Amino acid sequence: MSERVELCQEHHAHPEVLAHVKLDLPNEESLYDLAELFKVFGDSTRIRILYALFESELCVCDIAELLNMSQSAISHQLRVLKQARLVRNRREGKTIFYFLADDHVRTIIGQGMDHISE
Repeated sequence: MSERVELCQEHHAHPEVLAHVKLDLPNEESLYDLAELFKVFGDSTRIRILYALFESELCVCDIAELLNMSQSAISHQLRVLKQARLVRNRREGKTIFYFLADDHVRTIIGQGMDHISE
């Protein structure tokens, strides 16, 4: 069942409101970057990886086993997450451990879950 969006019956702009909103709108480049960031969250495998990293830093082998996926598939997704600056890594000997880049990642996912749970 689709909801109907109401259109203005009479065209009458509110210039003072529009001027205020226009001042607060981010520039096009920032909006593009934000849209690209949200695209990264549009893949359930990447979300599962981020959730796993909420609990602990993990290597590719651990994530692959946890999610029952190939290491190459996990590596690909980690590369996307790293390019989006959502995860970082550190080397310990021959093993590379991945972890959340900062608390913003946890907040974004947490707020998303709160939103869909309402």
